[in-house]
Amino acid sequence: METGVRDGHLAPGDALPPVRRLAEDLGLATATVASAYRALRQRGIIETAGRQGTRVRHRFPVAHRGPAQLPPGVLDLSGGEPDPELLPGLGTALSRVPHTATGYRRAGPCPELADLAAERLAADGLPAGGITFANGALDAVEQALTAHLSVGDSVAVEDPCWGNLRDLVATLGLHAIPVPVDAEGPTPEGMREALRKGAGAAVVTSRAHNPTGAIITAARAASLREVFAEHPGVLVVEDDHWGELATDPLHPVVGGTDRWLFVRSVSKPYGPDLRLATVSGAENVIARVEGRMRMGSGWVSTVLQHLVLGLWEDPAVEGVVARARAAYDERRSGLIRALTERGVHCAGRTGLNVWVPVPDEASAVTVLRDAGYAVSPGSVNRLRSAPGIRITVSHLSRAQDRERVADAVAIALAPTLQLR
Repeated sequence: METGVRDGHLAPGDALPPVRRLAEDLGLATATVASAYRALRQRGIIETAGRQGTRVRHRFPVAHRGPAQLPPGVLDLSGGEPDPELLPGLGTALSRVPHTATGYRRAGPCPELADLAAERLAADGLPAGGITFANGALDAVEQALTAHLSVGDSVAVEDPCWGNLRDLVATLGLHAIPVPVDAEGPTPEGMREALRKGAGAAVVTSRAHNPTGAIITAARAASLREVFAEHPGVLVVEDDHWGELATDPLHPVVGGTDRWLFVRSVSKPYGPDLRLATVSGAENVIARVEGRMRMGSGWVSTVLQHLVLGLWEDPAVEGVVARARAAYDERRSGLIRALTERGVHCAGRTGLNVWVPVPDEASAVTVLRDAGYAVSPGSVNRLRSAPGIRITVSHLSRAQDRERVADAVAIALAPTLQLR
């Protein structure tokens, strides 16, 4: 089966035969096939989808041919990436990278960047902690989870959640316990239940929750801290990927337990290819993260660290980020307004995405693709939550484009809207 996935004969979403039937077809014991399916699930290649049976995961940790190309003329609103036109140029910052910023002796966190990162986090109200850097937000989360958990352990995960996190948890052989999300982030009741069920770690999103755009308010942060205080040994990881692009203040959840980690990548404001994330946390957690990195990738490129330092110290870049912040806010709020005017229920208080609940994801995605728009099915993000589609607003710079997308969504959901 893994060979079939690797060479493309088994595609993402393909259904696999039931264990008993496959065992009969191959002349094998049922337990043998069940064991193979279990191994494939633990490695993140297949998943059990309730009544839909067992299927190939939409993403899997083996080499494959990559995503299918979109038909000509289809606008991609599915990627979740920032608009390249709103990213700062790197030329000035690159020119300031010192020639001495290389070599094994300088490996590790750049002191100047670490000091500036600590100042920025303190200004946002984050509790004091150790500082290091990872190769992006997902790398930081992976290092922390693998350092504190073992295969088979459970993690409290927002539902819906960032698709890459869902995939990572499955690939690490961990069990995801879904925590419902509303407009203010993960619910305290859901988090308490997940921890009661034995979750050894929890991953939450500060702002611009992917895919719903939820933001953790001051009241919700206080409630979640109370829940975590009841389980001081649980690892709490907070992802603030929207960081510098946020218009709402940060209300940290971390800091009240023995094990916590706060992650803020530079991908959205400065570019996805800049694989760097600031990581702050309890000293014991930071030590484990750095220790695991040294056993693998070693450290984040010192050249890259100095490049980010140059961007942070450039007033002109600060202006570019401010313009991007305003542009994304306009695009997202504009699409939400257009959808609401057409009777379409949606969510997206912050961030790059708008979440639209739908009764049938496959149908909505197909109708919108035929209309010229590629959106992301919510199955990529969901565990047990209701179906939906995610629309990324990066490429909706013009008001007329947002109106046209809203028209297409309304047409795709027409039967549902009429029932309302």
